[in-house]
Amino acid sequence: MKPFLKYHGLTILWALFVFTMCAVDLGPVSNSPMFFPGFDKLTHTGFFFTLVVLVCNGIIRQQKPIRLSYKQAIIVILVAIVFGGMIEILQLTIFTWRSADWSDLFADSLGACMGIFSVMVTSEAIGYDKK
Repeated sequence: MKPFLKYHGLTILWALFVFTMCAVDLGPVSNSPMFFPGFDKLTHTGFFFTLVVLVCNGIIRQQKPIRLSYKQAIIVILVAIVFGGMIEILQLTIFTWRSADWSDLFADSLGACMGIFSVMVTSEAIGYDKK
């Protein structure tokens, strides 16, 4: 358990931050003119992009070959999408002051896919450079 926390501690903290931000009642802040339409979707995309990059960073640092297998990438994407879906279900049933939205889940999925893509491209580029 200790090696897991060594490499995934920041990931766990980020996941708790994302969960908290998706559960808290923002009140009048969400209607502020400072935010443009679609800011919420951009935030969801950024949250899940960062989450996936942190998960992949922990996985890559735990293993010797510095690359992420396709199987690991698919598992990370699925876990991130399930996490986003769980948040949306909780917003629908428990956090009734928040609205569950399919487009939020799509933004979560898009951020997860963008994160996996960036990690795969970066790890391949690093591996190519070392050859």
